Amino acid sequence: TTWFKMAAAAGHMRGLLRVPPGLRCGFCRARSAAACPPAGQVRQAFLRFFQEQHGHRLVPSAPVRPRGDPGLLFVNAGMNQFKPIFLGTAHPRSELAQYQRVVNSQKCVRAGGKHNDLDDVGRDVYHHTFFEMLGNWSFGDYFKEEACGMAWELLTQIYEIPKDHLYITYFGGDASLGLSPDEESRDIWLSLGVPPSHVLPFPLRENFWEMGETGPCGPCTEIHYDHVGGGRHAAGLVNQDSPDVVEIWNLVFMQYSRETDGSLRPLPQHHVDTGMGLERLVTVLQSKRSNYDTDLFTPILDAIHKGCGGPGYQGLVGEADVGSVNMAYRVVADHVRTLSVCIADGVYPGMSGAELVLRRILRRAVRFCFEVLHAPPGFLASLVPAVVEVLGDAYPELRKNTDQIMNIINDNEAAFLSSLLRGRRIIDRTLQQMGPSKLFPAEVAWSLYGNLGFPLDLIGLMIEEKGIQLDWAALDQLAQEDAKQKARTQQAEQLEGSGVRLDVHSLAQLQRDGVPATDDSPKYAYTLGQDGRYAFSPCQATVLMLYKDQSLQKVVGAGQHCGVLLDRTSFYAEQGGQAHDRGYLVRLGQQDVLFPVESVQLSGGYVIHEVTAPETLQAGDQVLLFVDEAQRLACMVNHTATHLLSFALRRVLGDQTEQRGSHMTAEQLRFDFSTQAPVTTQQLQEVEGVIQEVVDQNEIVYMAEVPLALASGIQGLRTMDEVYPDPVRMVSVGVPIESALMPNSQAAMQTSVELCCGTHLLQTGAVQDLTITSERQLVKGISRIIAVTGEQAKQAREVGQSLAKEVDSLSARVKQGSSSLPEVQSLSKEVGHLTEVSPVTAMPQWQRRELQAILKALQRAANTAIRKLEIRQVRTQQQDLWQLCSLLKTTRLFSTEWILMKVVNQFCDKSPGASVLLLSPQASGEVLCACQVSKSALPTFSAADWALAVCTHMGGNAGGSGIVAKGTGNTKDLQGALTAALEFARSRL
Repeated sequence: TTWFKMAAAAGHMRGLLRVPPGLRCGFCRARSAAACPPAGQVRQAFLRFFQEQHGHRLVPSAPVRPRGDPGLLFVNAGMNQFKPIFLGTAHPRSELAQYQRVVNSQKCVRAGGKHNDLDDVGRDVYHHTFFEMLGNWSFGDYFKEEACGMAWELLTQIYEIPKDHLYITYFGGDASLGLSPDEESRDIWLSLGVPPSHVLPFPLRENFWEMGETGPCGPCTEIHYDHVGGGRHAAGLVNQDSPDVVEIWNLVFMQYSRETDGSLRPLPQHHVDTGMGLERLVTVLQSKRSNYDTDLFTPILDAIHKGCGGPGYQGLVGEADVGSVNMAYRVVADHVRTLSVCIADGVYPGMSGAELVLRRILRRAVRFCFEVLHAPPGFLASLVPAVVEVLGDAYPELRKNTDQIMNIINDNEAAFLSSLLRGRRIIDRTLQQMGPSKLFPAEVAWSLYGNLGFPLDLIGLMIEEKGIQLDWAALDQLAQEDAKQKARTQQAEQLEGSGVRLDVHSLAQLQRDGVPATDDSPKYAYTLGQDGRYAFSPCQATVLMLYKDQSLQKVVGAGQHCGVLLDRTSFYAEQGGQAHDRGYLVRLGQQDVLFPVESVQLSGGYVIHEVTAPETLQAGDQVLLFVDEAQRLACMVNHTATHLLSFALRRVLGDQTEQRGSHMTAEQLRFDFSTQAPVTTQQLQEVEGVIQEVVDQNEIVYMAEVPLALASGIQGLRTMDEVYPDPVRMVSVGVPIESALMPNSQAAMQTSVELCCGTHLLQTGAVQDLTITSERQLVKGISRIIAVTGEQAKQAREVGQSLAKEVDSLSARVKQGSSSLPEVQSLSKEVGHLTEVSPVTAMPQWQRRELQAILKALQRAANTAIRKLEIRQVRTQQQDLWQLCSLLKTTRLFSTEWILMKVVNQFCDKSPGASVLLLSPQASGEVLCACQVSKSALPTFSAADWALAVCTHMGGNAGGSGIVAKGTGNTKDLQGALTAALEFARSRL
């Protein structure tokens, strides 16, 4: 039995999505699972309804990593990729700017940040960290009446949901904001036949949607479904968190903009943004009460049961779920979906931001696998094929990256298990050192949580067994301090990358007034002379408008900070990873007054030059533009070098290497890329060699604007996940654009060909040299390279050679050896100094790694030599030791803790059953302490407790185990310390 039948005639558009009455299955009112539509068909019906019946454009889901939105960890709603449209900042030549009616199914992750469902997942049957949001949008096209009508038609006619099960909410107004009830929406629903008792007003909190603290917003109308139905009146359960009555669809009508002062201002264009969770919709259509009982989850739950055995999934929650087995099923099923989708989109578990959240998701899933389901190692990754089977048709990237997803999950699982072992050791050691306190140190718990990813609740469980509690108050304070620090960092980053940007109202006004987008083609107007110098063409422009205090103005006075909009510009606005130009403007005929340009930003096709006007500036003024040529040329060098680096990495590491981000300034370039394995020292050298070869050949860099559709078909073209204008600018090294565009051309496979709006060299020779000064993994599978070019690269190589000579000299002296302990200790300090210097010195990364390996070996050799000499010193001093007749003595013979501990060990070896504590005062005034306790004295007598008691008496600290311990103090009253040690020992023995 099929769920719906397609009409054969292409012209019967409405018939394409209607099921003839004789073939209808009662659309999930039937209880038989076989009669219910599978989730894939539910998703497809939504997309085809809007695409084929209502003329919407079907667009693919954006990756879950947000595009150009640093304030967002993950894409958490369908509207995220359309923000530039709502804000009016979409490039007028981009595909995005052409959208009017759009439909899609968007992959969403809600974990961390404002929308965080992570802690709720598993506790109930409907929270998820990953979900799919079905949505349809109108950008300045249809509005409330059409949106409500389409939604009602889809739900009641296509999906055949009983009308009496549906309740509608609308915005009931807000007097404090001067907003009246949205009676327009109410009347639309009534006109569609919805009974008045099913159309309900709700306040701002429920039915007014906002993008953020500022920006587009508006009233929304929500559709709720009553699972019980049967003619009952369930209006009182709407928006009451009842599991029987749930929201399934939200229709947002963006008609206002929230201003910085909190006021609401009508938007220039009205938009529709709707979102319906596929998981909830499928639950309704498959007559289930739990999302986990639908075919979006059951194959994964079956795979969990098959893989770990034990009791199967029963859907139990709360106290009925004995041992939290059902909760574990839900956690693992949800989290493995999230992990699979995120990793397929290039978000890998890591140490900050979205990567840190994903690491916590993975570790939470691993914990439930091992602690509750008792699954074997590698079990979590074994569930990935089940996820791919469920979601792979809708999101092909899952099938493409299945092996990589499984490998990354396995590697991170192994790392977590190792962290668990380390964490347990740290907890045990801390518990031994705590003394009488019943509160576990918050600093230690926070360190375990932040550095090892050790869950706080797991720490709590482990120490509760010992009768100890976590200091939750102190932990909350640390968490708040950490959040404030992150907020300060984020604010600093936003300020660093901020500039004057046009707001949505000003952009709309410019468009209404017919102000054309800025002609920024002069930024590409430069030539290369026979002398090897670049000449930048002069540019004259007219001031069209000034922008100050979020409004367009004709005049600004002296000393005022503003944005200057010109009809044309030679300045490069920050985009494509390349830093903006610097320079200045002068008024024509008044060239002694400079208007320094602080930043250059692009908004909706308009280039805004940020200046502080030294004199009055007004629309109509004629100005000359002067770009800082040295800074621009340095950016050009580094941008072209970045393209060469991308090509060289693919050549050396393989075609699977993909760019993940880049940033070029005049000083350096940064390049992030995905890789299957860590980059070796030899591969770094090879990459530099490939680049140097292209530089030495002084290849021509070809640039041209090409239709986007034509450029997309080029073999080997490198692109990023971003929206490109059409036509798009293409940059090709050594191969003319015409050759790369030829059908089935292989020329682009042998060189660097990329879509790029940046400014580039005209020939590669000006790069001169490129040195990779840093290469490190940001997270597993993603590496970051920092590189310098030209004279900086040459200097880095010279510094590396100089450091290499120092290391060679030191190596010769260490190998020569010495019988003097002070001399060997001095050599060890030299090794330590160079070890500290090498990571922070600008030098080739491949050479740094080689030198660090040598220094590590030298440190081991020096330490071995020191130990041998110290042991020799111990042996010569043993005769003095055996003269110690009592249990506790003082001695000034021992210069290090290691020697003192060695003597204690030897004394105990010679006197089985003895417990020994030695104190050794130093010339500095410090007193070293070492002790060892006989195993027969345990557990009442502990070395760690003994050393801590004595060192605390001396104003110091100590640590260790029940058998051995050491510490330090500072006292002149050694006899008092010995007396305290003896009294402590007698009290325990």
